Amino acid sequence: MFLRFVSWEVHREARVYAGIFCAAYRLRRARRLSRYERRALADLLDWFDENLETPERFAMPAGKRWKHGVCWFKHAAGEHLARAHQMASILEDNGVYIRMFKAKRVGTVIYEDKIQVVAVPSYDLNHQR
Repeated sequence: MFLRFVSWEVHREARVYAGIFCAAYRLRRARRLSRYERRALADLLDWFDENLETPERFAMPAGKRWKHGVCWFKHAAGEHLARAHQMASILEDNGVYIRMFKAKRVGTVIYEDKIQVVAVPSYDLNHQR
């Protein structure tokens, strides 16, 4: 099982809902957080910077175009998922709706580590339940 936290924003290249990190960085740049929320969000983003590998690839060639992948947490990524839920709470408290998708299959995996995968969707993630 894989889990993905998304906002309503659509990722331009992948053409699916943008992930929670895009939403978090956008909210941080907007400078509308309270001092406490700004510090809490910064601490979470710093924790992820230190404890989540940056994938080596986010896209794969597909003919003359590139297909872009999206990141999914593995179901066993307990602490990472707990912190993602904390981040989602801060975002939602500030008007950024976050939804969590669950999937058994995520498409063509182009990167994997012990916490996450990057997969090129083989179906429309925007209509997943």
